[in-house]
Amino acid sequence: MHRHIAAAAAAHLPLVAAASRVPSSRPTPCAGWDLADLTGHLLHWTPVLADVGRRTGTGPATDPDATAPMTGDWPARLDAARDDLVSVWSDPATWEGAVTMGERLPAAVIGGMVLGELVVHGWDLGRAVGVEPVWPDDVLEATLAAVSAMAEQGRGMGVFAPAVVTAPGATTIERIVATTGRDPATWC
Repeated sequence: MHRHIAAAAAAHLPLVAAASRVPSSRPTPCAGWDLADLTGHLLHWTPVLADVGRRTGTGPATDPDATAPMTGDWPARLDAARDDLVSVWSDPATWEGAVTMGERLPAAVIGGMVLGELVVHGWDLGRAVGVEPVWPDDVLEATLAAVSAMAEQGRGMGVFAPAVVTAPGATTIERIVATTGRDPATWC
């Protein structure tokens, strides 16, 4: 899956730029989160996940809802953090062995989470700012596999809501976000 990280992240550039031009109070498809909460989540977790992949960080001990404030030139900080994340998780060696993220976990599990974060939160950003992100089909298929594999654990941790039933013929991105508990028909 390492080869999908850069393509998954590429859609974020116009989304972050668009987010910098709209009120931070805009709603998102994330239950209870506005745009400030979503970007704060990305500002906090993007560098944490890069450090975990480098094996220089241990990730959170307890708080999956930790955020960082949208202060200063937050779009540039987020873009730089995302570029660093891509650099780390695009390396096939990063996916080998185990990493520490509160506990020791297979690196491939966290890599799958990184891929899911990039696509799902890219979709969230797009819905909040009115921009439809586009990913290659192979990226979406890999993301669906990763998100499906972690869905039950994510629900148990409270980071995924119950899955939403999709209509027959749903697109891959619709199935991805529905697996995480988001309604694919939601536009903010």
